[in-house]
This record gives sequence, structure tokens and C-alpha cells, in this order.
Amino acid sequence: MVFNVRESTRSIKKDFPFEVEVTDHIWIPMSDGTRLSAKLWIPKGAEQQPVPVILEYLPYRKNEFTALRDSLRHPYFAGHGYACVRVDMRGTGDSEGILYDEYLKQEQDDALEILDWLEKQEWSTGSVGMIGKSWGGFNGLQVAARQHRALKTIITLCSTDDRYADDVHYKGGALLASDMLWWASTMLVYNARPADPKHVGDSWRENWLERLHKTPPFVEEWMRHQRRDEFWQHGSVCENYDDIKIPVYAVGGWADGYTNAVFRLMQNLKGPKKGLIGPWAHEYPEVAVPGPQIGFLQECIRWWDQWLKEEETGIMDEPAFRIYMQDAVPPETDYFVRPGEWITEDGWTTENVTNQTYYFGNQHLVETPNTGVELLKTQQQHGLYAGVFCPFGQEGDMASDQSIENGLSTTFTSVELTNELSILGFPKVQVKLKCDKKQANIAVRLSDLSPEGTSKLITWGQLNLTHRNSHEFPEDVPTNEAFTVTIELDAIGYKLPVGHKLQVSLSPTSWPHVWPSAEEATIEVIKDEDSKLILPVYSKPNDIQDIIPFEQPETAEVMEREILRESSRTREIRHNTITNEWILDDFSDEGCRRLPYNGLEYGSENRNVYKIVEGDPLSAFIQCDWKLNVGREEWQTRLESTSTMKADKNKFYITNHLIAYEGEKAIYDELKTFEVERDFV
Repeated sequence: MVFNVRESTRSIKKDFPFEVEVTDHIWIPMSDGTRLSAKLWIPKGAEQQPVPVILEYLPYRKNEFTALRDSLRHPYFAGHGYACVRVDMRGTGDSEGILYDEYLKQEQDDALEILDWLEKQEWSTGSVGMIGKSWGGFNGLQVAARQHRALKTIITLCSTDDRYADDVHYKGGALLASDMLWWASTMLVYNARPADPKHVGDSWRENWLERLHKTPPFVEEWMRHQRRDEFWQHGSVCENYDDIKIPVYAVGGWADGYTNAVFRLMQNLKGPKKGLIGPWAHEYPEVAVPGPQIGFLQECIRWWDQWLKEEETGIMDEPAFRIYMQDAVPPETDYFVRPGEWITEDGWTTENVTNQTYYFGNQHLVETPNTGVELLKTQQQHGLYAGVFCPFGQEGDMASDQSIENGLSTTFTSVELTNELSILGFPKVQVKLKCDKKQANIAVRLSDLSPEGTSKLITWGQLNLTHRNSHEFPEDVPTNEAFTVTIELDAIGYKLPVGHKLQVSLSPTSWPHVWPSAEEATIEVIKDEDSKLILPVYSKPNDIQDIIPFEQPETAEVMEREILRESSRTREIRHNTITNEWILDDFSDEGCRRLPYNGLEYGSENRNVYKIVEGDPLSAFIQCDWKLNVGREEWQTRLESTSTMKADKNKFYITNHLIAYEGEKAIYDELKTFEVERDFV
């Protein structure tokens, strides 16, 4: 969540074809009387010669929290002849109303009214594009599916077409312990920040108290829906790809948690489309780490010019899908640059990918089916070295050497590769199992074992075995009977050199990514023709065209800011050898800044602690703490929150404690408790 200032390759552009006029706050009225707050960057003279519009629509506060990143992009687009509009969603920032959850129909309806408003502005041609990363990438797809006449195209980054498959809540039908509560606690404290009195006037305190009292902890609704029901189907554009008829540019990164959707969008969208996947974390490609960064804003201008100004830029004559094939590297928890090369495809799927199969042998991956039975190791501590689910580019985000993890799981290793092996797409593990419990999980990791003995995580997958046939209609595992499941691993582009080995590791546990089953399960792998790794292997065609290089990254100049407190990060694993408790303590101080342009000061600290006792899955416990401040010299507010989660055999138990301060006085202090039945989780 930290504003990324680690990049060193981008250049700062100060001279643009258009001079830009900025309006920090303007109201956009909704039909129910609610007003949404927007910031505008308008090319000078647009009232006489209207221009197309770029809309970004987020809950993350335009005045301070995203102000720095907005200053890199929106002035850049506006300087190239686009009116840029950044809107605080209902119930966030300076906007009125309450935000009750992610991606509600109300959010989409408001977006349609924003589009109506944009059509009518004198500086607007009535042609609008949407851009957004993460939440803004999600709602770009969702609003596109609503087919408003003014919305001509979208650029969606780090987003998904399937809210159940690829988000912070569930993965393979398993509860994402690492992110479910953390993200809900994040939004609890984010939503609790007040509007700015500078823009909303004396009503700010009344509005703040209403926001504090009425905004619910999102985790409660997420936990009421532990299977892929209508709650998750809403907002998942994969329910009907044909609803999206406008051009879509889908962007992701191999270090991000949302890259799978780019492949599905490229395969299923019927209209004009482009896909782009680099080595990046959850960030825009002109500043993202790992690098190399690219001239993404120039790429956006070409896309906007093509679809909003109807100028032939040649962008649609180029290959539809550009992908960064990563070279093998030693395992590190942070990379500034990943070596590799760009490849191109006309779409997805591709004839340049063929399946290569390895079977499970006696702790080895072999070329022909084997026989026998392998008992999976069950260690509750397994997974502590897997890194974070969705890296933002902070130090410590990436998975470390998997050698320890491999020793805690059942691992199968190939012979040394005699030829270079490039993987592109979704590896799959099909495995025949026997299980002694009605509910169990299985986690799969694919790793690269170097000649030096280090093991680099390539990709991973997860399956709640009760979801083996359906995420909508889970069913008990057939105990002590053989059954076969397929676990699809996250998509990846990775090249292994000669002399390296592949490793596949299986485990019923993956803490803290996955909440453990209520009971430890004994799982056997039956080694035969049904137990195998299916690897999508990429081979370059002989007539591959020359890759058109990206331009060097450039941005507008980031706005002036004063650093009041530097950011820092620690991520520690501790083991109590007496109690056999394992603790992962992840602390991030995102620093504190002052923005001279409006005088606002803002900062935050977040600590997430994950605990588990070896041999006791019911000991799993998470605590997420936040401290956050926003204000200016004469106006200071502070928020503190603690969220916890635990479970017994039958239920989950969740608490959310939020305290709000005006100055040093606590004006709100409430502890909310919640419990819900385990539903095949």
C-alpha cells in the first residue's frame, strides 16, 4: 500500500502539448440526493474544444491517500488532451453516503450516473475511458458490462473476472487466512476516515459519526458466503463475458495475485482486446517492482487515442498479447529487477504451448506412470515461508528459499533438465487420493531446484477437497475411498535452464495463506497414471516476429510532499520450542507525509500476527492491528483498530474493535463480535 518511490528508471515529463487546470473538489450529484466528490484535471481550452474523458473511481481518497500516485498519471493524461476525473466512491473520502461492501450494485449504479454527468460537461466530447488498478480494475470491468453509451473502452490492471476465484477471500474453495481478515480490517479503518472540512464544511463531524456507526465490517458478509453463491457471482463478469462489448486492455504481473484473469479475459472476450503481463507486483507498470518498468503511460495514450479520439495509432496492428518470460533466479524475498524477455502471442490459447506430463514416482517426477502409495506429510507450520498472497512491491513480500517448506511437505523432484524448459500458462496437478476425513485441503507448490541446492517458488495452487466438483455445491470427501482431483496452479511464465530440476510439493496445510481444516487429515497419494503434473511448455515459433520494444517509462512530476516519518517493514517468524507455537509477525509502517498543496498530513501503521501450534489446527489465530491518522495543523483525527479471527470445529469467531479520535478525545469506541458456522471450510 506504500507509494512506490523505489523506481529509478522513469523519466519525469514536464512539457506537454496541453496546459492543465486542476480543480481539487467538485460535487457530482446522484439521483437519490447523495453527492460524490471528484477531482478534475482539464486541458486548458477544453470548454471551447471538448476532449475525451478518463475516469478513475475508487474508495481510497483522492485528497491524500492516492494523491501522490494520481499526480504521476492524471496530469500526464490531461497534458496529452484528456479530461481526467478521479471520484471518491460513495461513503469514502469527501463523498457522502455509506460504503456497505465491495462491488455492490449501488457502486455500479453510481458509476452510470457519473458517466451521465460526464457526457453533459462542456469540456467533454461524451467519450469516456475508465482506468483502474485492483478495485478500480474490478469496477472497470463491472461497469463495462453495464454497457453505458458513453463508456468506450477500459484499461483494467490487477483485477479479476471471478470474485470468488481470484481475490482476498477464497482460493480453490479454501479460506484465505492471510488476506481475508487483513483486507477487511484495512477497509474497516480506511472507511472510518472523515471527510475533509475544507471541502464539506461544518457537516464533516456529523457525517463522520454517521460513517463510523453505519459502515459495517466487510468480513462479516464475506464469511456468510463461504461457497461461490450469488453473492460472489454478482460482479464476476465471467458469468457472461458477452456483456462486455467495448475494447479492453487487461494488465497484470507475475508477482501480483490477480494475473490469472488476464488469460481468461484474452480467451473469452469477443471484442477488441489486448493483454499485457510483466514481472510486476500489484502496481502500475511504469513504477512497479520487480522491473523492468515500461513506458506504460505512453501505451495508455496510444490506447486512448485509438478508441477515444478514433486515431489510428497502430496499437491494434501489434500482437494482442505481450508476456514477460522470466529467467530463473535465486530465491529472494525482494527483487528490484527480474531478468527475462518479452514474447508475443496473437491471443490465448496458443499453438505454441503443449502439455508435458510428469508422473509421481518414489519421491521423484518420472516420465512413465508409477505404482505405490505416498503418505502426505501434515505440518501446520508449512507455508510460513511462502511470502504474501498479493505483493505490493515491499521488501519481504516474496517467497524465500523453499527448501524448508519442501522438508515439511511431500516433495517429488525431477532429474536434471537436459534442455531449457519454458513454462507458460496454468500448470495442473492431477492426483488420486485417499483421505480419512470428510473435509480436507491440499496445497501444491511448483519450484525450481538449482544446481546450488536452492529452491525457488515458481507458482502454487490450492483446493478445498469438498469443492472438488463444485465451488457452489461442496460435498463431503469420500472417506477411505480413492478419488481423483485436479488442482490448477496460478498462471506463470518461467524459464528453467539446463541442469535445474522441477519440484512438486503436496501438503494438506499452507499456513497462513489457508485456514486449516478443523481436523488433521491423513491423505495418501496413489501413484498411478492418474497422479501427474501437467506442465504447459512454451516453444517459440521459428517465424516469431521482432518484438516492438516498449518506450522508457515516464510520468508527470510527483507532487511535492514532506516526509514526517519514514516507512519501514519487518516480517519475522518465531518458534516457541516449549509450546511448539509458530508466529508470523508482519509489521508495516507506511510512514507519514504532509502535502503542502492542501496541508493534509496522513500516515499509518499495520501489524498482522498469525499464530498456530504444531499438531493443533484449532489453535489458528490471526490479529490485525491498525493505527492511522489524517488531518492538518488545526484539525487532527486518528483511528485505531484491532481485528481477530479464530475457529473451533463448528464455527468461526471474529471481533472488530474500532476507536476514533478527534484530537486526543475518543469520539467513537465500539467492539463488534461475530460468529458463523463453518460451511465445508
